[in-house]
Amino acid sequence: MSTATKIPDPESAHHYIVRRTVEACRMAHEAAGAAAEGIATGSTALLNSLRQRERELDTLDMEIDSGVTTAITEVGPAEARELLACMKVMIAVERIGDLLLSFANSAQSVSGRVDSEDTRDLTQMATLLEKMLTDCGAAFSGRDVSKAIEVLRADAEMDRLRNLIFLRHIENPENLPRQASLQVIFMTQSLERAGDHAKNLAEEVCHFVSGHTVRHVLMTYDKPIEQMFLDWLRRRDDAR
Repeated sequence: MSTATKIPDPESAHHYIVRRTVEACRMAHEAAGAAAEGIATGSTALLNSLRQRERELDTLDMEIDSGVTTAITEVGPAEARELLACMKVMIAVERIGDLLLSFANSAQSVSGRVDSEDTRDLTQMATLLEKMLTDCGAAFSGRDVSKAIEVLRADAEMDRLRNLIFLRHIENPENLPRQASLQVIFMTQSLERAGDHAKNLAEEVCHFVSGHTVRHVLMTYDKPIEQMFLDWLRRRDDAR
């Protein structure tokens, strides 16, 4: 009987790309966290860190794009579908990195001149984006549709916060003096668009995991508990 130590197989290109895609989601949610803390505290160091994070995401985007092009010809249909999902996820994450850098640039240009109300709402938007990206990463790595659904539902709160800021600076019904309105609007748009990309990412995860459109998945999750239980009983009986 051989006592030779079995050397584990090296990581396949397919598994490597999936792992790096999950890492990209983590990088993006860390960047959003830095943006939230940076605007809340006025930390130049945190806002400056977003430039390096954006470069890292750009590099990872090129790596995954190149890797998928090669690996997709060497795998079966299921793995190919997963690789395409990785590419779509990475595209969304890379754009989020660009938008967070834009947010940081605007925030630094108005350092100390943002009203407390705006600072509060922008911090909430960035914190919400961080949570959305955390859930996106968990949804993709764990094939968890429920986490993706949470991201889709969080987008409504992102829109609500955007509307509050726009109301203050564009309509300004109380006719109050506002500071740095143009930059605040740019920051708001950057976060709101980043939230849209997080939503797109969640939609891709829903489709990849369930094989159904987002509309179909949401209809399932919006069913009353009793109806979902009856559906489960029906599927169980059909399987017998």
